[in-house]
Amino acid sequence: MSALLVDETSGGPLSALMREGSRVQHTAAESSSFMEELLAGRVNEQGYADYLLRLRRVYLALETVGHDLAATDPVAAAVHDVALDRLAAIDADLDVWAPDVDGDAVESAAADAYVARIEATRAWGGLYAAHHYTRYLGDLSGGQAIGRLLERYFDLEGEGVAFYEFTEIPKPKPYKDGYRARLDALDLDLAEKTRIVEEVQVAFGLNQALFEELGARLDLYRR
Repeated sequence: MSALLVDETSGGPLSALMREGSRVQHTAAESSSFMEELLAGRVNEQGYADYLLRLRRVYLALETVGHDLAATDPVAAAVHDVALDRLAAIDADLDVWAPDVDGDAVESAAADAYVARIEATRAWGGLYAAHHYTRYLGDLSGGQAIGRLLERYFDLEGEGVAFYEFTEIPKPKPYKDGYRARLDALDLDLAEKTRIVEEVQVAFGLNQALFEELGARLDLYRR
C-alpha cells in the first residue's frame, strides 16, 4: 500500500486503499493479450462467447454468495445491491453469442479457481467486498467502453450487450461515489483494511488468470 495513504490508526479511506493498493494488479489484468485483442476488435464471436461463459460462473458465485452474506454480514451488506446483478443479463447475452451452449457446463481451470475463492469469502464479508468491488465497479467503469466497442465491431444494434447495461443505475458516477462512501464509512481497523486490500489484489490476479487462459487460445479467436 502507498505510504502516503497509511496512518497509524486506520490506514486512510478504505476505497482509496483498495484503489491504490491494487493499481499494479489492475494494470496487469487490463494489459493481458486477450483483453488487448478484444478491445482492438480482433477477437471473434467464439472468443467473446468463451469469455462470457467464464464470467457467468463468476457472477453466479458472486450473486449467490452476496445474497447469502448480505443478510447477516454488515460489510457485505454495505456493498450488496441487486441493481448490480449481472447473471440475468449474461444469460440474455449468451442467447445471442452462444445459444446452444450450456453455461453451467463450461470447463475452465481459471473459472474454477475464481469461483472457489469467491465461495471462501463466506468466512467474512470484507473478503466478499473485495471481489464485489473489483468486478462491479469495473463493470460500471471500463466495462462501459467494452460494451460500446462490441456494438461497433459486431454491428449488434443493441443485442448481446445487456451485461454492460445497468438499467437501474442511469448515472454510474454518482452511484460509484456512493459505493465508495459506504466502504469508507465501515468501522474497520487497519488489519481488516489491509486484509481487504490484499483480497482485491487476489481478485485482480484471478481476473488476469482468466484472461491468460483465453489468451492461450487466441489463434482460435482471431477475426
